[in-house]
Amino acid sequence: MSVLKKLSQMFSGKKEAEEAAAEVKDLSGSSSAFADEPPVRRRVIQAPVIMEEAGESGLSGQILIKAEPSRDYEQCKFMVNRPLFAGHSWLFSNFEEAAGSPLAEAVFSVDSVATLLVHDSTAVVTKTGAKGVSDWEAFAREVGSALRKTMEAGSDLVSKDIVARIPSEKVVQEEIQKVIDNEVNPGVAGHGGKITLTAITGNTVTIQMGGGCQGCSAADLTLKQGIHGAFRKAVPYIGAIYDETDHAGGLNPYYR
Repeated sequence: MSVLKKLSQMFSGKKEAEEAAAEVKDLSGSSSAFADEPPVRRRVIQAPVIMEEAGESGLSGQILIKAEPSRDYEQCKFMVNRPLFAGHSWLFSNFEEAAGSPLAEAVFSVDSVATLLVHDSTAVVTKTGAKGVSDWEAFAREVGSALRKTMEAGSDLVSKDIVARIPSEKVVQEEIQKVIDNEVNPGVAGHGGKITLTAITGNTVTIQMGGGCQGCSAADLTLKQGIHGAFRKAVPYIGAIYDETDHAGGLNPYYR
């Protein structure tokens, strides 16, 4: 199935989309059906920090790592006080892709690691079967230990072959814009949506969702399964993809 068709189906009246958007749990735990109500800004629930190695800021050479799972516990972000992949980002989708990059090899040596996204001084890890904070506690310490040992070794953390594959920002921008114009926007335009490229930093992409996409119940699905897939298929050398949309600020935000 084409990317265009997939994007279109996400905003159509298909049964799957109807079921996914039928109800949403509010913060009190009660069910509330989607209704045409005035916009209400969503409350942000801060995910717990489950691993933090802190110390005196004046200690030279100390590696500090903080781990924080996402609110839905699908992934965990590891923040380090030094660069991991300065100026660039890269997604390691599996262990095979980690070959030649010491940082990725060390992280994938931890059982249950599914993917690793490295960007500047952060590493975002997804884990198979994670459903709650308890699934990340011991796991985060293992990943943190792997990160620390690799950094202490002092070698290049990411393969030089990967760096050589990343073109200039201008090339990345041109290729991503082409995908947006030819594949992504035609797929969401019929439902009032529009995707705008707002920034390219190295090979890191930042977009904004507008029109019918802003605050839509299917926005997250569209981003992860539609937009991400289209970008990575057409431009395989991109790294992180960020959405800077204020989904609570639309005319009829789904999430509250």
